[in-house]
Amino acid sequence: MGGDGPAIGVDLGTTYSCVAVWRPSHNRVEVIPNDQGNLTTPSCVAFTDDWRLIGDAALNQAARNSVNTVFDAKRLIGRKFSDASVQGDMKLWPFKVVSGPGDRPMMVVQYMGQEKHFTAEEISSMMLIKMQETAEAYLGTSVKNVVVTVPVYFNDSQRQATIDAGVIAGLNVIRIMNEPSAAAIAYGLDKMSGNGEAKTVLIFDLGGGTMDVSIISVKDGVFTVKATSGDTHLGGQDLNNRMVEHFVEDFLKKHKSDIRGSPRALMRLRTACERAKRMLSSMVEAKFEIDSLHDSVDYYGRITRARFEELNMDLFRKCIEHVEKCLGDAKMGKSEIHDVVLVGGSTRIPKVQQLLQDFFDGKTLCKSINPDEAVAYGAVIQAAVLSSECDRKGQDFLLLDVTPLSLGVEVVPGAMSVLVPRNSTIPVKRKGRYWTTYDNQTHVSIKVYEGEGELTKDNRLLGKFVLSGLTPAPKGVTKMTETIEVEANGTLKVTAEEMTTGNRKSINIITNKGGLSKEEIERMVKDAEKYRSQDKKMIMKMKKEDQEGWLSKEDFERIAQNSSKKQPSEDKKQVKKIKMEEGEGWLSKEDFERIVQHAKKQSKII
Repeated sequence: MGGDGPAIGVDLGTTYSCVAVWRPSHNRVEVIPNDQGNLTTPSCVAFTDDWRLIGDAALNQAARNSVNTVFDAKRLIGRKFSDASVQGDMKLWPFKVVSGPGDRPMMVVQYMGQEKHFTAEEISSMMLIKMQETAEAYLGTSVKNVVVTVPVYFNDSQRQATIDAGVIAGLNVIRIMNEPSAAAIAYGLDKMSGNGEAKTVLIFDLGGGTMDVSIISVKDGVFTVKATSGDTHLGGQDLNNRMVEHFVEDFLKKHKSDIRGSPRALMRLRTACERAKRMLSSMVEAKFEIDSLHDSVDYYGRITRARFEELNMDLFRKCIEHVEKCLGDAKMGKSEIHDVVLVGGSTRIPKVQQLLQDFFDGKTLCKSINPDEAVAYGAVIQAAVLSSECDRKGQDFLLLDVTPLSLGVEVVPGAMSVLVPRNSTIPVKRKGRYWTTYDNQTHVSIKVYEGEGELTKDNRLLGKFVLSGLTPAPKGVTKMTETIEVEANGTLKVTAEEMTTGNRKSINIITNKGGLSKEEIERMVKDAEKYRSQDKKMIMKMKKEDQEGWLSKEDFERIAQNSSKKQPSEDKKQVKKIKMEEGEGWLSKEDFERIVQHAKKQSKII
């Protein structure tokens, strides 16, 4: 792996992503800023007639190009179009989602004058490419090896789909890692004193789209996951959705007009709600104004922190229920938790902190790690250990994770026999003994499932195979052992063996669980290279134009609009006057810089 440059850690988030690298020369982690100087990058991809935008650039133009700006891809990855969560989310997304092959959700956009259909894996791969390019620009070397984090409760299909996204991006995903485990490493790395004292921490991770709870023991550099719980469809986006629905109804009531049919209006309202939610973390009331939101009506929104909490109280309580469940699975009481560590941007919400603190009888919450960067920080430590880049710290570091969902086999039609219970420490190997169910049976179909339901219809089928050549005998005579083994890298191996003859067959469940075939992945890899090449050509063209000291009218309007949001009305009129005077549609670079600097200066005065 050494020839592919340093390994990186990527927190591939629902709303924001983050990338980090281990610096052997400094023996520390560095979270890498993107081309805008930000340590987190919006998980957003936009398509236009000219090129593709990823990250901040995509988010900045989302209101004007809402139907072709895709976000929340993580909420679709590894899921079916018919899933209730997908159908619910679609109602508030400005972009179009349709059912593709195998009931796979496909995002539909207009790109370079053509209608394009993208899978969630492809959109996620574009974000991974952005993270890769961010790291390569910062390090000055190529990067291929990566550890990507996922929510604890991502199932096998969602995890494999994330690996597929890495393959499409041209990366070598050396490990898929659970987000709370990565955060625990970020928390505990400086606590590996070797004094023999164990600390039990509860990682409470509430991000943009998912929430996870993990109880982890930290002792002498060994991180042992005791129990996990979570929800792959609960996060800041759900809180935003509640606000959007609230204001949609408010607009309908006040102006007798429904904005649900306008993707642009929904996107502008969503952006305003996100901003209001952040304001409510430090203020008791948030207000916003959207010019000509719908049908030429200016909309003034107002929401108090109390109303926001009321709208989302059931979601907040659901978070606490997962904490209770996790403690129950770990067979621990509240008093046995030394630290409650907050991870994820949504943990900044005062009500979340209050409910959590009240649950732990007033215990002070641990905010010592950056909630936005902790997961990427821990991921790159794991990446450095796997690629032998770490020295002193890495030598003593060991992570013992768990299976988030139970694993078992179908023994009688419709019923699952659990071999590996959830929260079993990985690596794990468990056996079960079974007998034939009818006379002279010569073969048996082995179906492997994951989930917590007693019936197979409530669980997810991971794979199946047939053990044939059984010795004919009356039912209940021929004995078999079925073994499920989960390796440290998450590979699942299932073996069935006839005990008397040694006849056996096995299956490794490691590929094609994301729903993509080898041929589809190869096509997407070629497409990804083509899109990357087109992006580079457009960037070169833009650089050439920039060297001539000119900026297009469209680019000027976008940047001037962003820079003058907080200007007094007189300054806005001045910018508008200058734009009107530029009849040819071009502005010199010097004039542009002068206007932006003036706008920034006025903004600071305010």
